Amino acid sequence: MAVTPPATSWHATGSVSADEPLTTKEGWARWANHTSSPPELDPGWRALPAAARAAYDDRRLDYHSDLIVVNTPTIREVITTVRRLLVLNRRQISARRGLIVTGGAGTGKTTAITQLGRAHELGVALRHPGPGQRIPVTYITVPPAATPRMVAVEFARFLGLPLTTRHNLADVTNAVCAVLCDVGCELVLVDEIHNLNLATRAGAEVSDQLKYFSERIPATFVYAGINVERANLFTGIRGQQLASRFTTVATRPFAYGTPAQRDTWRALVATLEQALRLHQHRPGTLARHGEYLYQRTHGMIGSLSHLVRGAAIDAILDGTEKITKAHLEAIRLDHAAETTPAAGPKQKRSTRRSGVA
Repeated sequence: MAVTPPATSWHATGSVSADEPLTTKEGWARWANHTSSPPELDPGWRALPAAARAAYDDRRLDYHSDLIVVNTPTIREVITTVRRLLVLNRRQISARRGLIVTGGAGTGKTTAITQLGRAHELGVALRHPGPGQRIPVTYITVPPAATPRMVAVEFARFLGLPLTTRHNLADVTNAVCAVLCDVGCELVLVDEIHNLNLATRAGAEVSDQLKYFSERIPATFVYAGINVERANLFTGIRGQQLASRFTTVATRPFAYGTPAQRDTWRALVATLEQALRLHQHRPGTLARHGEYLYQRTHGMIGSLSHLVRGAAIDAILDGTEKITKAHLEAIRLDHAAETTPAAGPKQKRSTRRSGVA
């Protein structure tokens, strides 16, 4: 039974509900085209009427909840690598090259591939302005205990294809491939790839399904997952085929062992600090606490962002308008950051010699 695509345009138009996830074309388009302008600081903020002051503070709170994404070396490497692959794959009929982003939890894998997708989406919009039915980027996540049909349905759900239980795997696959070819999809992002275990029959079948999509859709495929080399992704015949077609980029916590690494970390902190919109905060305050921030977050960019944004929000709510050590101490971070022991003096001296944080 064929799947009939909806008659509406494939490109998101008009207002989009804020609860639409990135795994739908509307949610992805809303996020990719969203811009967050830093609110201007009002020198007369203290004299504002209560209602106006509340609205002013709320705008700044909302801004700090969506603070800038720092253009880290990993993000730059991912974007540069995939831009090259997109060109190399233009004339490839099959066996297109792809990228796998792998690393520990919280090291920025999803951020890297979504920023890649956003950059590509905006680049396509510049080259092809005006209304149209282009969907240059598709983003899905691999469900736990996935089957081939579940993965095919994730693609269909992104596109908004109407499905029923009567549609079998071939129906869904054919509809997805037809639509993605029709709308000019160039980049397919598949997150949570560690949910795919090639040592199991279901994992092997899902791998075959993704390979089939990559053969029929003229796009570059990018996978992201937690330590994929430990999830049997490169084992067996299927794993060898993946290993021969996919480049890997590893995401890691920031290091703090050498002077150059410490300078990089302080520059990262300074970039986040420059984005703050607080009336009494002195530039450089957070950069001076670089070692403390590293010990709290263990070099995890996600934990650092949460810590700085949380402290900024508290500074607005309590009226101090500056981030203090007390603000930073009050923020509870993720379990991994809170339970990993901080490096002692001997360990720090050892890592300084080895250059590893």
